[in-house]
Amino acid sequence: MKKFDKDRVLLGLAAPVLSVLGALIVTGLVLLASGKEPFHAFNVMLTYGSKSDSQVYILNKATPYYLSGLAVAIGFRMNLFNIGVDGQYRLAAFFAAAVGGSMSIPGFIQIPVIILTAMVVGAAWAAIAGVLKVTRGVSEVISTIMLNSIAGIVIGYFLQDGRLGVTDKLANTITTKPIPSGSHLFNFTTQTDPVVGFIVFAGLAGVVYWFVLSRTRFGFDLRSVGRSESAAQASGVSVKKMVIVSMLISGAMAGLVGMSTLLNQSYQFSTDFPAGIGFTGIAVALLGRNNPIGIAIGALLWAFLERASNGLEFEGYDKEIVGVIQGAIVLAVVIAYELVRRYGLARQQRQVGAELAAAGSDDKQEVTA
Repeated sequence: MKKFDKDRVLLGLAAPVLSVLGALIVTGLVLLASGKEPFHAFNVMLTYGSKSDSQVYILNKATPYYLSGLAVAIGFRMNLFNIGVDGQYRLAAFFAAAVGGSMSIPGFIQIPVIILTAMVVGAAWAAIAGVLKVTRGVSEVISTIMLNSIAGIVIGYFLQDGRLGVTDKLANTITTKPIPSGSHLFNFTTQTDPVVGFIVFAGLAGVVYWFVLSRTRFGFDLRSVGRSESAAQASGVSVKKMVIVSMLISGAMAGLVGMSTLLNQSYQFSTDFPAGIGFTGIAVALLGRNNPIGIAIGALLWAFLERASNGLEFEGYDKEIVGVIQGAIVLAVVIAYELVRRYGLARQQRQVGAELAAAGSDDKQEVTA
């Protein structure tokens, strides 16, 4: 049985905890500089964010953030920076909405078809960056950023009346055809607002992420390539194949990001479909250290901060202060990770040195005897 390493767990928690503390200190200094009382602001955020309706809001908001964080984390585990999650999930949600609106079949068939459509579109869009990387050496950072823009153009082209869009004269907007009511996903009823049913799928996605990356040969190969491409190649792992497969899986996961909005809330794709969740996923994955539980905590924290900004506005604070906190967290997480990494490396070197010294002492005693 694997021995529980308490120091390793503490080191794993140190970076995100230091990041949040650092962000709070920076935010407190900003509030003091602007003549506002920081502790009252934090108390307002905590009080407002813990209300029952806020809890429902946080869960619903954190669901796509969590899936976005998982999609980004798959690439991070292999040293791939999939910046294109934003374009992948929006394009996936658009075509999934178009497919869902064009069919009228039983919901227990149509809902899986919509979800699979989103995953396939997201995977195919992400695979373009993977193919460009392994065949032409194009950085996935550049290609995925470009693909985000192209995805917006593709959506704009097809989301027109007479193509895949229809004009909603009441709202004066263009949307896809609405998904039939029989194919709306279930919600969990609460005393306030309902909790989206897609949160169950998000939880399952987290379990699959953990199992595939931690308990399978594929996950081992993926992490090996992330640590050292040359070492993985020498042990028989095809790095190019791993890049393509990783981008496919990351894109498929990204395809799920917009499903809670599509199947539980809007039931159609329109020009005001949520945007920017892919970039939030980068911060969430960094904060969660690519761990499924850590990513979940990061997603909940991000949603909590957004909700708490409304409470600050009621008390006369600028709600933009939450943006300062989020920005400070992203900055602090990079610094904290580097500090913790250096400390962990120094600790490991000390342990190896002590073990070698102990082994040398034992050998000397045996020779003397």
